[in-house]
Amino acid sequence: FPENINTFVDLFCGGLNVGININAKRVVANDINKQVVDLLENLHKTYIGEALGEIDGLIDLFNLNKENQQGYLDLRDYYNKKNQSWYVFYTLICFSFNNQIRFNKKNEFNVPFGKNRSSFNPTLRKKFVDFVQKLNNLQIDFTTNSFETLKVDKLKQNDFVYADPPYLISCANYNESDGWNEEQERKLLNKLTELNNNNIKFALSNVFKNKNKENEILVEWAKDFNVYYLEN
Repeated sequence: FPENINTFVDLFCGGLNVGININAKRVVANDINKQVVDLLENLHKTYIGEALGEIDGLIDLFNLNKENQQGYLDLRDYYNKKNQSWYVFYTLICFSFNNQIRFNKKNEFNVPFGKNRSSFNPTLRKKFVDFVQKLNNLQIDFTTNSFETLKVDKLKQNDFVYADPPYLISCANYNESDGWNEEQERKLLNKLTELNNNNIKFALSNVFKNKNKENEILVEWAKDFNVYYLEN
């Protein structure tokens, strides 16, 4: 990544793992998952003591722990039917299977209980505190737009766009029900080419091969760019 970045556009920000650690004057955190962006935006403007108070209050109210499946199901039902506040959403994630996020066609959170594994344990608590404290001090804007709406002509040469999209040849929640397909893959690559043609720097994280699958669209497109291979 460039050493001097004015605006860093995190086009598929997800949990903001990259955006929160980047050295930039300003960050734009974008993702089409409105629940995730709402969580991040609320954490950005909520002091850590208040945030922990909301989470701890729910844990006590529903008696949440690694064994209490019914408590988790009651909290999930509470979120889906009564209260979709950020702190309910985050607490659900803490106790869900592998801390995953998934919604059904009715937009209901439907991840099962993470029995004997998932909880708001001391390690997660410390990471949460560190994350929120750093987020509180960032100059950051949150958006929930499709990557297609990115206005290249509004960017300047010291800006930088980072794209970590769904991987076309991977099996994940975001690929269910045609969540990411070849048409979207081509549109994203065309958008990145447009950035390059306008002298806007960018980086793309992706995979060429996954088991016996190859992303031929990506392989062909990447011939015109610098590729850095990362080992697992």
